[in-house]
Amino acid sequence: MTTTGKITLWGIEVFVATAQEASLSGAARRLGSSSATVSQQISNLESAIGATLLNRNARPVTLTPAGEMFLRRANTILNEADQAKAELAMADFSRLTRFRLGMIEDFDADVTPGLLTAMSSDLKNCRFLLETGASHRLFDLLDSRALDVIVAGDMGQTDAGMEVHPLLEEPFVVAVPKGAITGDDVAGQLHRMQFIQYTTRHYMGQVIAAHLARQNLRTAHRFELDSYHAIMAMVAAGAGWTILTPLGCMRAQRFTDAVDLLPMPFAPLSRVISLTARRDVLGEMPRTMVARLKPLLETLIVQPAVQRFAWLDGKMRLL
Repeated sequence: MTTTGKITLWGIEVFVATAQEASLSGAARRLGSSSATVSQQISNLESAIGATLLNRNARPVTLTPAGEMFLRRANTILNEADQAKAELAMADFSRLTRFRLGMIEDFDADVTPGLLTAMSSDLKNCRFLLETGASHRLFDLLDSRALDVIVAGDMGQTDAGMEVHPLLEEPFVVAVPKGAITGDDVAGQLHRMQFIQYTTRHYMGQVIAAHLARQNLRTAHRFELDSYHAIMAMVAAGAGWTILTPLGCMRAQRFTDAVDLLPMPFAPLSRVISLTARRDVLGEMPRTMVARLKPLLETLIVQPAVQRFAWLDGKMRLL
Protein backbone atom coordinates (compact mmCIF):
# COMPACT_ATOMS: atom_id res chain seq x y z
CA MET A 1 0.00 0.00 0.00
CA THR A 2 1.30 3.44 -0.93
CA THR A 3 2.18 5.69 2.00
CA THR A 4 2.78 9.43 1.99
CA GLY A 5 6.27 10.26 0.83
CA LYS A 6 6.83 6.92 -0.97
CA ILE A 7 6.32 6.11 -4.64
CA THR A 8 5.36 2.48 -5.32
CA LEU A 9 4.90 0.50 -8.53
CA TRP A 10 1.26 -0.07 -7.61
CA GLY A 11 0.67 3.67 -7.33
CA ILE A 12 2.35 4.24 -10.68
CA GLU A 13 0.34 1.44 -12.31
CA VAL A 14 -2.90 2.96 -10.99
CA PHE A 15 -1.89 6.38 -12.34
CA VAL A 16 -1.03 5.01 -15.81
CA ALA A 17 -4.28 3.03 -16.00
CA THR A 18 -6.30 6.10 -14.98
CA ALA A 19 -4.53 8.28 -17.54
CA GLN A 20 -5.15 5.77 -20.32
CA GLU A 21 -8.75 5.03 -19.39
CA ALA A 22 -9.47 8.73 -18.68
CA SER A 23 -11.65 7.50 -15.83
CA LEU A 24 -11.20 6.32 -12.26
CA SER A 25 -13.92 3.71 -12.69
CA GLY A 26 -12.34 2.51 -15.95
CA ALA A 27 -8.97 2.13 -14.24
CA ALA A 28 -10.63 0.25 -11.39
CA ARG A 29 -12.25 -2.21 -13.82
CA ARG A 30 -8.95 -2.80 -15.61
CA LEU A 31 -7.03 -3.38 -12.39
CA GLY A 32 -9.72 -5.40 -10.62
CA SER A 33 -9.92 -2.78 -7.87
CA SER A 34 -12.43 -0.17 -6.66
CA SER A 35 -12.82 3.48 -7.63
CA ALA A 36 -12.18 4.49 -4.02
CA THR A 37 -8.88 2.58 -3.97
CA VAL A 38 -7.83 4.11 -7.29
CA SER A 39 -8.63 7.60 -6.01
CA GLN A 40 -6.65 7.01 -2.81
CA GLN A 41 -3.64 5.67 -4.71
CA ILE A 42 -3.64 8.74 -6.98
CA SER A 43 -3.83 11.03 -3.93
CA ASN A 44 -0.94 9.19 -2.26
CA LEU A 45 1.16 9.36 -5.42
CA GLU A 46 0.48 13.09 -5.90
CA SER A 47 1.39 13.67 -2.25
CA ALA A 48 4.65 11.73 -2.66
CA ILE A 49 5.57 13.60 -5.84
CA GLY A 50 4.38 16.98 -4.63
CA ALA A 51 2.35 17.77 -7.74
CA THR A 52 -1.19 17.32 -9.04
CA LEU A 53 -1.10 14.78 -11.86
CA LEU A 54 -4.76 14.48 -12.89
CA ASN A 55 -7.73 16.79 -13.24
CA ARG A 56 -10.09 14.38 -11.51
CA ASN A 57 -13.10 16.68 -11.64
CA ALA A 58 -13.00 16.77 -15.45
CA ARG A 59 -15.08 14.34 -17.53
CA PRO A 60 -13.19 12.58 -18.96
CA VAL A 61 -10.28 12.77 -16.51
CA THR A 62 -7.34 14.67 -18.03
CA LEU A 63 -3.65 15.02 -17.30
CA THR A 64 -2.17 18.18 -15.83
CA PRO A 65 1.10 19.44 -17.36
CA ALA A 66 2.91 17.70 -14.49
CA GLY A 67 0.91 14.53 -15.21
CA GLU A 68 1.90 14.58 -18.88
CA MET A 69 5.55 14.87 -17.87
CA PHE A 70 5.34 12.12 -15.27
CA LEU A 71 3.42 9.73 -17.58
CA ARG A 72 6.44 9.39 -19.86
CA ARG A 73 8.62 8.38 -16.91
CA ALA A 74 5.89 6.19 -15.43
CA ASN A 75 5.65 4.04 -18.55
CA THR A 76 9.41 3.59 -18.58
CA ILE A 77 9.40 2.58 -14.90
CA LEU A 78 6.63 0.00 -15.43
CA ASN A 79 8.29 -1.43 -18.54
CA GLU A 80 11.55 -1.87 -16.64
CA ALA A 81 9.71 -3.49 -13.74
CA ASP A 82 7.91 -5.86 -16.11
CA GLN A 83 11.20 -6.83 -17.74
CA ALA A 84 12.86 -7.43 -14.38
CA LYS A 85 9.98 -9.63 -13.17
CA ALA A 86 9.93 -11.52 -16.46
CA GLU A 87 13.70 -12.16 -16.36
CA LEU A 88 13.38 -13.61 -12.88
CA ALA A 89 10.37 -15.65 -13.92
CA MET A 90 12.08 -17.01 -17.02
CA ALA A 91 14.89 -18.34 -14.88
CA ASP A 92 12.24 -20.25 -12.94
CA PHE A 93 8.76 -20.40 -14.50
CA SER A 94 7.23 -21.09 -11.10
CA ARG A 95 8.03 -17.52 -10.05
CA LEU A 96 5.62 -15.95 -12.54
CA THR A 97 2.57 -14.99 -10.46
CA ARG A 98 0.36 -13.22 -13.03
CA PHE A 99 -0.10 -13.64 -16.76
CA ARG A 100 -2.52 -11.53 -18.82
CA LEU A 101 -3.51 -13.10 -22.13
CA GLY A 102 -5.67 -11.72 -24.93
CA MET A 103 -7.23 -14.09 -27.48
CA ILE A 104 -9.51 -13.42 -30.43
CA GLU A 105 -13.02 -14.74 -29.91
CA ASP A 106 -12.53 -17.21 -32.78
CA PHE A 107 -10.49 -19.43 -30.44
CA ASP A 108 -12.43 -19.19 -27.19
CA ALA A 109 -14.27 -22.52 -27.44
CA ASP A 110 -11.35 -24.84 -28.10
CA VAL A 111 -7.84 -23.43 -28.62
CA THR A 112 -7.87 -21.07 -25.64
CA PRO A 113 -8.84 -23.71 -23.04
CA GLY A 114 -6.21 -26.06 -24.47
CA LEU A 115 -3.49 -23.41 -24.26
CA LEU A 116 -4.37 -22.35 -20.71
CA THR A 117 -4.45 -25.97 -19.55
CA ALA A 118 -1.00 -26.60 -21.02
CA MET A 119 0.44 -23.39 -19.54
CA SER A 120 -1.03 -24.05 -16.11
CA SER A 121 1.06 -27.22 -15.82
CA ASP A 122 4.24 -25.11 -16.26
CA LEU A 123 3.14 -22.11 -14.22
CA LYS A 124 1.69 -23.70 -11.11
CA ASN A 125 1.73 -20.53 -8.99
CA CYS A 126 0.49 -18.22 -11.72
CA ARG A 127 -2.86 -16.46 -11.87
CA PHE A 128 -4.17 -16.32 -15.45
CA LEU A 129 -6.24 -13.36 -16.61
CA LEU A 130 -7.95 -13.84 -19.99
CA GLU A 131 -9.43 -11.16 -22.24
CA THR A 132 -11.29 -12.20 -25.40
CA GLY A 133 -12.43 -9.79 -28.08
CA ALA A 134 -11.87 -8.32 -31.53
CA SER A 135 -8.28 -7.94 -32.71
CA HIS A 136 -8.26 -4.13 -32.63
CA ARG A 137 -9.36 -4.11 -28.99
CA LEU A 138 -6.68 -6.64 -28.01
CA PHE A 139 -3.96 -4.56 -29.70
CA ASP A 140 -5.17 -1.48 -27.81
CA LEU A 141 -4.95 -3.38 -24.52
CA LEU A 142 -1.45 -4.65 -25.36
CA ASP A 143 -0.33 -1.13 -26.29
CA SER A 144 -1.68 0.19 -23.02
CA ARG A 145 0.11 -2.56 -21.06
CA ALA A 146 -3.17 -4.08 -19.85
CA LEU A 147 -2.18 -7.39 -21.48
CA ASP A 148 1.15 -9.26 -21.71
CA VAL A 149 0.55 -11.35 -24.84
CA ILE A 150 -2.18 -11.40 -27.47
CA VAL A 151 -3.19 -13.81 -30.21
CA ALA A 152 -5.01 -11.78 -32.84
CA GLY A 153 -5.39 -11.04 -36.51
CA ASP A 154 -2.62 -8.84 -37.93
CA MET A 155 -3.72 -5.26 -38.50
CA GLY A 156 -1.27 -4.17 -41.15
CA GLN A 157 1.06 -2.31 -38.82
CA THR A 158 4.45 -3.05 -37.34
CA ASP A 159 5.82 -1.75 -34.08
CA ALA A 160 9.53 -1.98 -33.32
CA GLY A 161 8.63 -2.44 -29.66
CA MET A 162 6.74 -5.67 -30.33
CA GLU A 163 7.78 -9.20 -31.29
CA VAL A 164 5.40 -10.93 -33.70
CA HIS A 165 5.12 -14.68 -34.29
CA PRO A 166 2.84 -15.65 -37.23
CA LEU A 167 0.69 -18.69 -36.45
CA LEU A 168 -2.04 -19.26 -39.02
CA GLU A 169 -3.13 -17.99 -42.41
CA GLU A 170 -6.74 -18.35 -43.52
CA PRO A 171 -8.55 -17.11 -46.64
CA PHE A 172 -11.69 -15.05 -46.64
CA VAL A 173 -14.58 -17.09 -48.03
CA VAL A 174 -18.09 -16.56 -49.36
CA ALA A 175 -20.95 -17.97 -47.28
CA VAL A 176 -24.27 -18.48 -49.08
CA PRO A 177 -27.55 -20.26 -48.26
CA LYS A 178 -27.33 -24.01 -48.87
CA GLY A 179 -27.79 -24.78 -52.57
CA ALA A 180 -28.28 -21.11 -53.53
CA ILE A 181 -25.38 -21.09 -56.02
CA THR A 182 -25.50 -23.34 -59.08
CA GLY A 183 -23.27 -23.41 -62.14
CA ASP A 184 -20.08 -21.48 -62.72
CA ASP A 185 -21.25 -17.85 -62.64
CA VAL A 186 -20.85 -17.44 -58.90
CA ALA A 187 -20.10 -13.71 -59.01
CA GLY A 188 -23.16 -12.99 -61.16
CA GLN A 189 -25.45 -14.90 -58.82
CA LEU A 190 -23.99 -13.14 -55.77
CA HIS A 191 -24.58 -9.77 -57.43
CA ARG A 192 -28.31 -10.51 -57.51
CA MET A 193 -28.41 -11.38 -53.80
CA GLN A 194 -28.39 -9.15 -50.71
CA PHE A 195 -24.94 -8.72 -49.13
CA ILE A 196 -24.76 -9.01 -45.32
CA GLN A 197 -21.67 -7.07 -44.31
CA TYR A 198 -19.41 -7.62 -41.33
CA THR A 199 -19.21 -4.30 -39.49
CA THR A 200 -16.73 -1.75 -40.79
CA ARG A 201 -16.32 -0.50 -37.21
CA HIS A 202 -13.93 -3.44 -36.84
CA TYR A 203 -10.68 -3.74 -38.74
CA MET A 204 -11.69 -6.99 -40.46
CA GLY A 205 -14.81 -5.36 -41.85
CA GLN A 206 -12.72 -2.48 -43.15
CA VAL A 207 -10.39 -4.94 -44.88
CA ILE A 208 -13.33 -6.69 -46.58
CA ALA A 209 -14.92 -3.41 -47.70
CA ALA A 210 -11.60 -2.08 -49.04
CA HIS A 211 -10.99 -5.31 -50.96
CA LEU A 212 -14.40 -5.15 -52.61
CA ALA A 213 -13.77 -1.51 -53.53
CA ARG A 214 -10.42 -2.41 -55.12
CA GLN A 215 -12.25 -4.99 -57.26
CA ASN A 216 -14.76 -2.27 -58.20
CA LEU A 217 -17.51 -4.49 -56.80
CA ARG A 218 -20.59 -2.63 -55.61
CA THR A 219 -22.67 -4.71 -53.24
CA ALA A 220 -26.20 -3.83 -52.22
CA HIS A 221 -26.48 -4.20 -48.47
CA ARG A 222 -28.99 -3.17 -45.83
CA PHE A 223 -27.36 -5.07 -42.98
CA GLU A 224 -24.02 -4.38 -41.29
CA LEU A 225 -23.55 -6.61 -38.24
CA ASP A 226 -20.78 -7.27 -35.72
CA SER A 227 -21.83 -10.80 -34.75
CA TYR A 228 -20.71 -13.95 -36.58
CA HIS A 229 -23.75 -15.77 -35.21
CA ALA A 230 -26.22 -13.11 -36.39
CA ILE A 231 -24.65 -12.97 -39.86
CA MET A 232 -24.57 -16.73 -40.29
CA ALA A 233 -28.14 -17.04 -38.99
CA MET A 234 -29.34 -14.62 -41.66
CA VAL A 235 -27.38 -16.42 -44.38
CA ALA A 236 -28.77 -19.78 -43.24
CA ALA A 237 -32.29 -18.31 -43.35
CA GLY A 238 -31.78 -17.27 -46.97
CA ALA A 239 -31.56 -13.51 -46.34
CA GLY A 240 -28.35 -13.06 -48.34
CA TRP A 241 -24.64 -13.86 -48.55
CA THR A 242 -21.55 -12.69 -46.73
CA ILE A 243 -17.75 -12.68 -46.67
CA LEU A 244 -16.08 -14.02 -43.53
CA THR A 245 -13.15 -16.25 -42.63
CA PRO A 246 -13.57 -20.01 -42.11
CA LEU A 247 -12.91 -19.42 -38.40
CA GLY A 248 -15.72 -16.89 -38.23
CA CYS A 249 -18.13 -19.21 -40.04
CA MET A 250 -17.23 -22.21 -37.89
CA ARG A 251 -17.79 -20.24 -34.68
CA ALA A 252 -21.46 -20.18 -35.64
CA GLN A 253 -21.43 -23.96 -35.92
CA ARG A 254 -25.17 -24.43 -35.43
CA PHE A 255 -25.79 -22.80 -38.82
CA THR A 256 -23.09 -24.43 -40.93
CA ASP A 257 -25.28 -27.29 -42.18
CA ALA A 258 -27.59 -24.70 -43.78
CA VAL A 259 -24.75 -22.77 -45.43
CA ASP A 260 -22.29 -23.39 -48.27
CA LEU A 261 -18.75 -22.01 -48.00
CA LEU A 262 -17.15 -21.18 -51.35
CA PRO A 263 -13.87 -19.64 -52.52
CA MET A 264 -14.25 -15.97 -53.37
CA PRO A 265 -15.09 -15.71 -57.10
CA PHE A 266 -12.83 -12.67 -57.48
CA ALA A 267 -9.34 -11.75 -56.26
CA PRO A 268 -8.45 -13.78 -53.14
CA LEU A 269 -7.97 -12.21 -49.74
CA SER A 270 -6.50 -13.72 -46.58
CA ARG A 271 -5.54 -12.79 -43.04
CA VAL A 272 -2.75 -13.89 -40.71
CA ILE A 273 -3.25 -14.60 -37.03
CA SER A 274 -0.14 -14.00 -34.92
CA LEU A 275 1.06 -14.04 -31.35
CA THR A 276 2.31 -10.58 -30.33
CA ALA A 277 4.15 -9.52 -27.18
CA ARG A 278 6.26 -6.57 -26.06
CA ARG A 279 9.81 -7.16 -27.22
CA ASP A 280 12.43 -8.39 -24.73
CA VAL A 281 10.03 -8.55 -21.78
CA LEU A 282 8.95 -12.19 -21.52
CA GLY A 283 12.12 -13.89 -22.68
CA GLU A 284 11.42 -17.22 -24.36
CA MET A 285 7.82 -17.43 -23.18
CA PRO A 286 6.28 -16.17 -26.48
CA ARG A 287 8.18 -18.86 -28.42
CA THR A 288 7.13 -21.47 -25.88
CA MET A 289 3.52 -20.39 -26.36
CA VAL A 290 3.86 -20.63 -30.13
CA ALA A 291 5.14 -24.19 -29.74
CA ARG A 292 2.08 -24.96 -27.59
CA LEU A 293 -0.35 -23.25 -29.92
CA LYS A 294 0.58 -24.69 -33.30
CA PRO A 295 -0.35 -28.33 -32.54
CA LEU A 296 -3.64 -27.11 -31.06
CA LEU A 297 -4.37 -25.04 -34.17
CA GLU A 298 -3.54 -27.95 -36.46
CA THR A 299 -5.71 -30.43 -34.55
CA LEU A 300 -8.62 -28.22 -33.53
CA ILE A 301 -8.84 -25.75 -36.42
CA VAL A 302 -7.04 -26.67 -39.62
CA GLN A 303 -7.77 -30.39 -39.84
CA PRO A 304 -11.52 -30.13 -39.09
CA ALA A 305 -11.87 -27.23 -41.57
CA VAL A 306 -10.08 -29.07 -44.38
CA GLN A 307 -11.99 -32.26 -43.65
CA ARG A 308 -15.28 -30.39 -44.07
CA PHE A 309 -14.20 -28.18 -46.97
CA ALA A 310 -11.49 -29.96 -48.95
CA TRP A 311 -10.79 -26.91 -51.12
CA LEU A 312 -9.32 -25.17 -48.04
CA ASP A 313 -6.34 -27.56 -48.11
CA GLY A 314 -3.21 -25.44 -48.52
CA LYS A 315 -5.18 -22.21 -48.20
CA MET A 316 -5.82 -22.49 -44.46
CA ARG A 317 -2.41 -23.36 -43.04
CA LEU A 318 0.05 -23.02 -40.20
CA LEU A 319 2.92 -20.61 -40.71
